[in-house]
Amino acid sequence: MATSSVGEQLQKAREAQRLTVPQVAEATKIKSDHIIALEEGNFSPFSAPVYIRGHAKSLARHYKLDVPNLLADLDAELAQTKEFSEPPSLIPREKGALDWITLQLSKMNLRFLLPLIVIGAIVALAIWAYTAWRRHQSADPLANLGQGYYKPAREKSVVEYLPLPPSPTNPPAQK
Repeated sequence: MATSSVGEQLQKAREAQRLTVPQVAEATKIKSDHIIALEEGNFSPFSAPVYIRGHAKSLARHYKLDVPNLLADLDAELAQTKEFSEPPSLIPREKGALDWITLQLSKMNLRFLLPLIVIGAIVALAIWAYTAWRRHQSADPLANLGQGYYKPAREKSVVEYLPLPPSPTNPPAQK
């Protein structure tokens, strides 16, 4: 008879004790999503094998299972996965500009950093306001006027229309 997976062993032990996932989560302080993932054999919610092993060990103790055998089975299952087949690298990765910037920001005193942020925001707002004002000043005030007519104030009964400039809708008059 084939041995069952670690997830099946954990699920059978939980069901044999007539426990629900929320009850186990409350007792072990493990998220119910992680318990369900372990029972399904889904290791993707975990960032490293140490978390998978720790949660499986806690659940095995809670269910009073044979912890060393369960962990040996778990190691065999993890060795078959692509993501967790090897332990994580202990060689530090190359650090980029963002790492350096966040390190420098973490070293700064907040009493010094907050006024700099406020001053930067004021300068950015002033630059934006100046460019908006310059754009408004350079705009042609007559650009959005539609067709209209001119009526002198002294003669109220006679309306004198000004000639319209030629446009595609108003061709020039023929003489």
